[in-house]
Amino acid sequence: MCITAIIPAYNEEQTIGSILDCLIHVEIITQIIVVSDGSTDETAAVAARYDIELIDLSENVGKGGAMKAGIERCINDNILFLDADLIGLTTQHVNDLIMPVISNDVDMTIGIFKNGRMVTDLAQKVTPYLSGQRAIKKVLLDKIPNIDISRYGVEVALTKFADKNSIRTKEVYLEDMTHVTKEEKLGIIKGMHARFKMYWDIVKVFSNDDSEEQIK
Repeated sequence: MCITAIIPAYNEEQTIGSILDCLIHVEIITQIIVVSDGSTDETAAVAARYDIELIDLSENVGKGGAMKAGIERCINDNILFLDADLIGLTTQHVNDLIMPVISNDVDMTIGIFKNGRMVTDLAQKVTPYLSGQRAIKKVLLDKIPNIDISRYGVEVALTKFADKNSIRTKEVYLEDMTHVTKEEKLGIIKGMHARFKMYWDIVKVFSNDDSEEQIK
């Protein structure tokens, strides 16, 4: 059983290369899709240097929309989602995320940072449902309504769907991994604005009618 890796990316030229350097060495990953979500930097150009599939969206549609675009190109039964701003990703991390799903022990794994940096470790310990590092069976994603309009609330939508439908999940600790914070990318003011916008998207997902999330 093979797996497709999907990496939604918005202006991540500094980190996307190291993520792809890791993924191309994981044999069970037979398809890698980078979705440049209206990036205005060199994200798409860096990704294009690798033997992967690049979806270069002309405008920013949000994380949910970018993930949806990747899912539509997926040829495998299992999907690995990774954020494009990770620091310290290794093949061991990747295997730890995908093997429980490949072996059918669970339907979805959720990666949790550990011993990376205090600021990111604490954030994921408090709110693990916000993690963008996940492996999941594609058949379940096909049943989640309106995933493309969730924007930054997409991880919450996945977690809510799993809880509502008793999907088998497992938290996987990702040792010595962290990511670049929004404040580090954009500066304090713009970073905080982006963070509050993300939180607002999350609040909207929490407030949606749960009845839509039942498996049909």
